[in-house]
Amino acid sequence: MGQKILDIKDFSFRDEVGDPFIIRMHHLDNYPKGNGKMGVQKEELKHKNLGEDFDFNSPFKMYYGKDVPGFPVHPHRGFETITIVLKGFVDHSDSAGLTGRYGNGDVQWMTAGKGMQHAEMFPLVYDDKENTLELFQIWLNLPRKNKFVEPHYKMLWNEDIPIVKEINENGNIAYIKVISGSYKDTNSLDPNPDSWANDKNNNVNIWTIHMEPNSSIDIPKISPTLNRKLYLYKGENIYIDGAEIKNSKTINLNGNEQIKVTNGDEDSYLLLLEGEPIGEKVVNYGPFVMTSMEEIHEAYRDYEKNHFGGWPWEKEGPINPKEKERFAKYSKENIVYPKK
Repeated sequence: MGQKILDIKDFSFRDEVGDPFIIRMHHLDNYPKGNGKMGVQKEELKHKNLGEDFDFNSPFKMYYGKDVPGFPVHPHRGFETITIVLKGFVDHSDSAGLTGRYGNGDVQWMTAGKGMQHAEMFPLVYDDKENTLELFQIWLNLPRKNKFVEPHYKMLWNEDIPIVKEINENGNIAYIKVISGSYKDTNSLDPNPDSWANDKNNNVNIWTIHMEPNSSIDIPKISPTLNRKLYLYKGENIYIDGAEIKNSKTINLNGNEQIKVTNGDEDSYLLLLEGEPIGEKVVNYGPFVMTSMEEIHEAYRDYEKNHFGGWPWEKEGPINPKEKERFAKYSKENIVYPKK
């Protein structure tokens, strides 16, 4: 048997996951009550560096927002974003004039492809209670042949994403939410058509895992080339191969070994990212992920020339009406809501 745990390090806001992924980000912001317009009340904004607020010592960050927190219009090319919203809401707007609101377990899968602009704003929809936001955003690379595909986005609604209930020999339960790939005989919803994850041979598995006390799961052996990371982002401790791993850790695991994860005496929450490498050169510069610096320069030239189709919205950080429930607008005629 090979070594199961390859490396352990502290969990952080941002992690360079490794091929086929680029980065993983974790946002946790305890936003206060809203100001009636889905923004932060003025007295809460004192001492904030508005327009570029990444103060990790603060209970919440405004990021590039000035009233409503979030990420106003910015471009991407050459990769995909997978946004898993655990708590709170995100308002999406893009250069094609498409929009949506998603949250509380929903996942947005967006292929930037040849180039698009979008905004991701975090509306404070509640005025009578705090607006906690927690999400993961994962950047998944596109192979060279797909870097110039047409942009595409879709919603994976929380109600539709399969969850496997794993009960061990002692009756303890773990819940595996299969966002991409499969767990045992349960397959995920389809990823975007041009995604590296769309070929099952690439073994792109993305799971969020809730482990009740003393529960356990088995992560199967796949291949010696697989890159596999497990993030323990909330909980007291877990055990892998006899080793105790305490909360807030990033665990690099062997993809060619079956891994048994056993939880401690408190609920634990984990994220698994794994996949076969694309095996091409990766150049990540700002909002673009290409295979050479010349392609990065070309992306900037194209963006300066045509802004990837322009920006059809009046504001740089549009938000949907406060009373709007979760939805995805894919065209004027195609507006989709989650099942009730």
